[in-house]
Amino acid sequence: MEPRFLVYAIACLIVSTAAQAAVAQEEQRHVSQCQAIAQSIPQATFASFTVPAPIIGAGATNQSVTLTYIGHSTFLIETPGGVTIATDYSGWYSPPRVPMVVTMNRAHSSHYSLVTDPAIKYVLHGWSDVPGEKAKIDLVVGDTYIRNVTTDIRGGFGAPQQDGNSIFIFEVAGLCIGHLGHLHYELTDAHYIEIGRLDIVMVPVDGGLTMGSDSMSRVIKRLRASLILPMHQPRPLQSFLSMFGPDFDISYAPTNTISVSLRTLPKKPLIYVAKGMQ
Repeated sequence: MEPRFLVYAIACLIVSTAAQAAVAQEEQRHVSQCQAIAQSIPQATFASFTVPAPIIGAGATNQSVTLTYIGHSTFLIETPGGVTIATDYSGWYSPPRVPMVVTMNRAHSSHYSLVTDPAIKYVLHGWSDVPGEKAKIDLVVGDTYIRNVTTDIRGGFGAPQQDGNSIFIFEVAGLCIGHLGHLHYELTDAHYIEIGRLDIVMVPVDGGLTMGSDSMSRVIKRLRASLILPMHQPRPLQSFLSMFGPDFDISYAPTNTISVSLRTLPKKPLIYVAKGMQ
């Protein structure tokens, strides 16, 4: 082989190797540290098996995430790195300042908006406008990894509408934070695998607009998060709370804000009722 062709071949090899390394690095960036290992589910595969899980930095377990209940199904999540996220954002219940990220679900107009402030950098729809496709959120914003798990909703005349809702999951400061959105059906084993571990879960309580108290309580008991934050409708709250026995604590908060770190998570599952849901 002539020297010039050898040089060209080596250059191509270097470029190819660099490209593969860049792809591998990008894949590592989007690996969930919260997806559970459920060996009882046959033929299950997990992203964490394919590439190394991200390493939580020194001191991350002491970093706090602040969650503020704004109203209905909207929480403002503030991360240690300064990322601000508004859940099920419709504009009806607005955070005190424009968030960096908003998530939406389309079961009702109080959970989404097609017109948003241009200062919102990321508008994440929990549905796909392409028939037969699922919404796929796989995004890193600052110190936060955001992903989704789709579920069906009831459409017109009660008929199921596939993948019309998204459970949004926010992974930050070692915490796994989930927002169930407008959940209409109990989750399947496949959903639980996709979700993985949740330390904090925001759950809709409404007595039937999403699911009845008994069905929703079964989902919460299966998820077994350390901190449960009710949202949506205050009136049916007591019916929901009555579904939980001594394995769960219940606390009525004096404010609508709570700050949580991996180290300060309750040892026993706690249903924390924010001001505004009481």
